[in-house]
Amino acid sequence: MIRSAFLFSIVFFFVFIVGFSIHEFFLEKQQINLPFSLKKVYLFHLIFSLLVCLNFLIFSSFDSVFEQLGFLYLGSILLKITLFYAFFYASIFTKQELTLSYRISLFIPVILFLIPEAAIVAKIMKKK
Repeated sequence: MIRSAFLFSIVFFFVFIVGFSIHEFFLEKQQINLPFSLKKVYLFHLIFSLLVCLNFLIFSSFDSVFEQLGFLYLGSILLKITLFYAFFYASIFTKQELTLSYRISLFIPVILFLIPEAAIVAKIMKKK
């Protein structure tokens, strides 16, 4: 279990470093200044996705909870959206109307972290 947790951490840190670097490079090249901190958005997704996967790794060892992991994952996605809205409400949603480039910059980290998160959760659920 410790080895799996370490591998999950490496995967998410790799996604964070590579995704953030490329995203930041592209924004600088296009001279786009975001009204929010892109690093904080990436950090939020890194921490939350890693916590979800580590919790699923732990919960998968309990037979009584294993049957409900799919529903727990759906609940965790809803929680992620709610917490993201709560944490970034003041810096994103109140200042101005979001342009297309701002919306895409918010959407890219969601997809980058959702893909490995879903793959890891599916792998955990297939083990049993």
